[in-house]
Amino acid sequence: MSESAEERGASLLRSRGMRVTRPRLAVLEVLGAGGHLEVDEIATAVRTRLDSVSTQAVYDVLGALSRAGLARRIEPAGSPARFEARAGDNHHHVVCRACGAIGDVDCVHGSAPCLDPVGAGGFVVDEAEVTFWGLCPSCQEHQADD
Repeated sequence: MSESAEERGASLLRSRGMRVTRPRLAVLEVLGAGGHLEVDEIATAVRTRLDSVSTQAVYDVLGALSRAGLARRIEPAGSPARFEARAGDNHHHVVCRACGAIGDVDCVHGSAPCLDPVGAGGFVVDEAEVTFWGLCPSCQEHQADD
């Protein structure tokens, strides 16, 4: 018998020493569906699963999940913060300049960190955050039509 999404979520939370709560399980489920979601999108989806939950509670859950390595916060320039379930693997993002679509890009060189900065001022670098910018296929097509 396969494990339900709720059971997987509860196991993930417990593995990080976190209490299992309905809001945490609901946010994990929403993030697990994929994508790079804004807080309002997450809150709306969570409200379909729970009777009620405040946007502040969703922010609190996202903060806790991010600190525990179960969610990742990204902030492309000029965009609100977004969250995703894919965390801890040092992947990067590609963002469409026209429509704002975001996609995942695996680590450029295959190991963390992807970049070896010259003159890091004594810092020990363990992660590189790279954002690639361009036009998604749909926006390229629209641009060609114009």
